[in-house]
This record gives sequence, C-alpha cells and structure tokens, in this order.
Amino acid sequence: MPRSPLVLAALASAAVPGLAPTGARAAGVEDGVGEDVDAAVVIGADGATWVVRSPTDPASGALLDREAVLLRRLGGLAGDEGLPFAVPDPAGSTPLRGGGRALVHRHLGGLPVDPADLRPGPGLSSALGQALGRLHDVPADVAEEVGLPGYTAEEHRERRLVELDRAASTGQVPPGLLSRWEKATEDVGRWRFSPCLVHGDLTPERVLADGDRVVALVEWGDARVGDPADDLAWVAVGAEPGALDTVLETYAVTRHEQPDRHLPARAQLCGEVALVRWLLHGVRLDDAGVVDDAVAMLRDLDADVGGESL
Repeated sequence: MPRSPLVLAALASAAVPGLAPTGARAAGVEDGVGEDVDAAVVIGADGATWVVRSPTDPASGALLDREAVLLRRLGGLAGDEGLPFAVPDPAGSTPLRGGGRALVHRHLGGLPVDPADLRPGPGLSSALGQALGRLHDVPADVAEEVGLPGYTAEEHRERRLVELDRAASTGQVPPGLLSRWEKATEDVGRWRFSPCLVHGDLTPERVLADGDRVVALVEWGDARVGDPADDLAWVAVGAEPGALDTVLETYAVTRHEQPDRHLPARAQLCGEVALVRWLLHGVRLDDAGVVDDAVAMLRDLDADVGGESL
C-alpha cells in the first residue's frame, strides 16, 4: 500500500534533525521523482522544501541505498571545475518497517527539459551538452568505489541483441524496425567506445533546468559504467536536428576524450529501442493498455523511418 504524503512527512522528520513539517504533497515527475518509489514534497517550518523517497519493494530499496552512496560521492564533484549541475544531496535517512530506508534531500528546483523545446546555438542545448560531457568525464574509480555495475562495449552490444530477441518474440514489433535495429547492433564496428559513468535512465523529468542552465540531474538508481550514447538517447529522438547538433558539438568539445564517431547513431538506436522496453514492460505486467500504447508508437516510428538504416 503506498505511503501517504503525511506518513512520508513523518519519516522525513525522523530522518532529518530539526525538520518540522508544516505541509506535504505527493511528489511527481515535475519534482524529478520517478514512479518506482513513494515520494512527497515536504515543507518545513523554516520554509525549506524537502523531498522524501521511500522504496516500494526490496529491489527499489537496494537501488535507493546504492544511489545514496553515489550521490554523496558526486556531490563532492560539483563546482566550476567539476559537474556543472547539482545532484540530490542526502540529508538523512530512516529505517522502514519491513526493511529498506527512506531517503530525504532538499528540493532542487528547476523544470523538466523537453527536448522538443531545445534550439540550436548557445543556450540550453549547449548547457546540456556540457553537462553530459562533464558527467562522462567523471573518473571511473568513482563507480568502482560505489560498486556500480559495469559493461564493456561488447557486453553492451550483446545485451542489446538479447533485448531485440525478446522484442521479436512478442510478435508485436514491425519487421522493418527489427531489421533496422539488428543491422545496427550486429555491426561490430559501431560498438567500439570507451565505457564511462552514465546516469543510465535520462528522460525529460530527470534533467531539470532554469532558463538556459541545467541545474540538476536526479533519479540515479540506474547509474552504471556503460555506453555514453545511452544518456543522449532521449535527445537524439526528441530534439530537432539543429539542436541535437549543438548538444553533440558542445559535448565533444567538453569531453577530455574525443567521442567515437558512431555515438550519434547508437544514441538514436537506444532512443528508438526504448519503445521496446515499454512494450516488454506491458507484457511482463500483462497490461493491455501499455502494450497497445507501445505497439501504436512502434507503428508510428516504423512509418517515420520508412525502412531506412541507422
């Protein structure tokens, strides 16, 4: 049973010394909070705004615990010479009956970035490219210290092929799309990249901006060492070409290591295959509504790409 905002406010009070809640509301995507946790925005007596997140099952609890360790490490890297954006800074946690811990951090502000609103040239597109470039330059030992999972380029390619096999087994993916994706994934030459720390699940609601600045990246439960293209996928499929070019150009200038030339194609592939994950999610839950939604989007994509190769 989901925990109510009032219950979550009480947990926040227990987790953060001196926090005296005067109000609470359910947190949503506009607050940079995903659907795999119970969450609330809590107002303190001093006017400060907090976010409290509580796991819904043991799996989400384990991810939240690991995320807290990573966030403390990344928070120390923020600044002019490090990460040009904030991450949630865990202010406290409290154990839950039945296992797991509720985690509390300050509300970071900013609004979700809609890639369709990005424009070419200086501004938010450039700031986004810089933010991702700085993230992907974080030393690999940070991931090792936290114990994040990691995948080589070949392992990443093999995981993508398994994903496509599962998609094909549903019989719901247009053959033209499967062919397009399989050709791109089987081309080993496209999968020669240097793995780096990636957020792993960037979507508009997890990238928060204020005007032309990226102010925060949130929801780090899927962070890992892997393909940098995964963090660019949502932009590759959602932004207009000129804006995407600006993001990629600024990203390349920012990175210490020159990105491989197949990065844009892999980002496009990852963005398209996200529809398969939505389909498989619906199949696992036996949710006809989710399956129908995914199938409709796959058909639209098939009509848009017209059988072209990536």
